[in-house]
Amino acid sequence: MPYNGKALERLLTIGVFVSALFFILVMRLWQLQFLRGDEYRRLSEENRLRVVKVAAPRGIIFDRNGIPLVKNSPYYSVSVNPKELGQMDLTLLSNFLKVDRKSLEDRIAQYKGSLYEPIKLKEGLSFKELALIESRHSDYPGLQIEVDVTREYLYDKVGAHLIGYLGKPNQSQSQNPEFKDVPPDAFIGQWGIEKLYDRYLRGMPGERIIEVDALGREIRLLQRSPPMRGKDLRLALDISLQKEAEYAFGEKTGALVAIKPDTGELLALVSKPSFDPNIFARGIDSRQWFELNSNARKPFLNRALQSQYPPGSTFKIATAAAALEEGVMEPETKVTCRGSIDYGRWHFGCWQRKGHGTLSLHRAIVESCDVYFYEAGKRLGIDRIAFFARELGLGSESGLVLVKERKGLIPDTQWKAEKKNQAWYLGETFNASIGQGYVSVTPFQMAQMISIVANEGDMYNPLLLMVKEKPKPLRKVHLKEETLRIIKDALCGVVNERSGTGWAARSSVTRICGKTGTSQVVSVRRDSRYLPEMYRDHAWFVAFTPYEKPEIALSVMVEHGGHGGSAAAPIAKRSIEAYLKSLEQTSIKGEPSEIQSTAADY
Repeated sequence: MPYNGKALERLLTIGVFVSALFFILVMRLWQLQFLRGDEYRRLSEENRLRVVKVAAPRGIIFDRNGIPLVKNSPYYSVSVNPKELGQMDLTLLSNFLKVDRKSLEDRIAQYKGSLYEPIKLKEGLSFKELALIESRHSDYPGLQIEVDVTREYLYDKVGAHLIGYLGKPNQSQSQNPEFKDVPPDAFIGQWGIEKLYDRYLRGMPGERIIEVDALGREIRLLQRSPPMRGKDLRLALDISLQKEAEYAFGEKTGALVAIKPDTGELLALVSKPSFDPNIFARGIDSRQWFELNSNARKPFLNRALQSQYPPGSTFKIATAAAALEEGVMEPETKVTCRGSIDYGRWHFGCWQRKGHGTLSLHRAIVESCDVYFYEAGKRLGIDRIAFFARELGLGSESGLVLVKERKGLIPDTQWKAEKKNQAWYLGETFNASIGQGYVSVTPFQMAQMISIVANEGDMYNPLLLMVKEKPKPLRKVHLKEETLRIIKDALCGVVNERSGTGWAARSSVTRICGKTGTSQVVSVRRDSRYLPEMYRDHAWFVAFTPYEKPEIALSVMVEHGGHGGSAAAPIAKRSIEAYLKSLEQTSIKGEPSEIQSTAADY
């Protein structure tokens, strides 16, 4: 047989080609088996395994009597694995879930997790929506239901500025190491107590590893790591008092702060108008957020700590204390009020235009005579008034870390020289002595001031949580016991004597002691009933009870409410009576059972 060179050459070429293919196949098998074997085994497992996060039940917040203020509720979402999205028609999916297609596309585009972490397509599902998704599982096998834990605030708007609300982590929180163990879609505290004690309340999430079939249905549970429940908190707040105080305000704008004078515990904190924290726990939408933020009445503003106002005649407590301590006025010192005084070309009137006649300190406080305190201010000078006002806690932050609070202003000669480069005038002292002019305070500061008077000189740190043992005072103010006794007697007369300006706060349940205040918003000489609301006076009332061993001290401020005696005093009366009723019921029932844990070690 003749030698065929071409055939042999062709045969060798085929052999080389086959050998090369075989070599490539072997190398590829070696790569798959040895170099990337672990990776592909993991991918194979993930095709049939799913890791489902299990939210940790958040700790419950109770009031001082053991009444729950919140409860945990399930929060359902529908998710999809990114690798299964390619098999889905987004238009059909958006119609099925009743979600705008662009919203779905935005969620998918913004997703930055791994290929096997689910993308949340819709949150806050109702039970009807859950049933629909489950019934169509065979049509959409890639969809899965996830359950998180959110809050239900049992009293809606009541106490919202104190308790706060939950929300999803924002961008800065997501990058904060403090939240490294928090799932990106978990709810965390965003405001108030919920934010302040978030780490204590939130617990640790668990997880379930399950095996699923081709339709995404669970076959069996392979591994389970249970969540760790968060710890409970017991606030100093009395919800009965808080609720009654908010109801007493009605639709008025303002604030109320109630303190337990012998401990500094915060019994109530009202800021009106308020908002419903449940809308955040359910997942607030952009429309709701815009409406709340653009509301002219500013429901997010914590007026108890973040708004400052002239205190009006409630400031006369500080002026009286200064006058007695400095000896420029004695309790029997007489001043004649004819309805006004003149200083140069300036005219300083008394609220009682006909005058109060000749009166001493007790009657001056009871009837809130402005002329008497003009004279006291003249004898004292602004610097001594400022010293004792600050001694009573005015013009400085309270130390409550709930929100960023304002300091108010207690002016003096140095302040005016530095800020305005001007000398201080006697006419400005007249205004300051009755809580007008440059003087401004927060409702929280006024509650602290009346608490110091009530407990006869002790200033306490404000406490958000209930205490079992009486804490030590932060400091003792520089006021004599006799000074405080004289002022307390006069404050009881304000409410309980017929000529007192706080007569509307008189109670058949307890002997309330207090001081009214009406602070001017604009200087006008006309009946305030005919003024637009924004120009009407602010109404103040500070009070405590009972005289012998005070259980509660509070301040009430009603924006543009008019007179303190008619607008603020009735709110204080209702609030005080609600608290005393709560105390009585607690004493009948006995102490509430111990809550699972406390935050004393936070």
